[in-house]
Amino acid sequence: MKERAYISFDHDYDLDLKTLLVGQSRHPDTPFEIIDYSIKEASPNWRDNARRRIRGCTVIIVICGQYTNAASGVSAEVEIAQQEYISYFLLWGRAAKTCVKPIAAYSTDKMYRWTWENLKALIHGAR
Repeated sequence: MKERAYISFDHDYDLDLKTLLVGQSRHPDTPFEIIDYSIKEASPNWRDNARRRIRGCTVIIVICGQYTNAASGVSAEVEIAQQEYISYFLLWGRAAKTCVKPIAAYSTDKMYRWTWENLKALIHGAR
């Protein structure tokens, strides 16, 4: 059975990275499925919607870019994952740029290089 993944990313700066990850998830030997749970518009109850969607997943993939530390939505999603005991990991989104963790990430959370082999291993808990 494939893992169900929620993608957390900075909508303002890293939508292209989310699109790349969704495309990569269509690879024949992908060990996970992504259902686009992105909340495109802020609403008064977006946190409740995010919590419900995160609860429906087995892992959260947090794509980190240059400005992720300023993306309050990404931090909120990481906090929800922590509160709900949903496993998550941080991916270094831009190979040639300095990427940063969301504010809510623990200091012990490692950021991993985004390669196909790493992604498959991380989905299976190699972190």
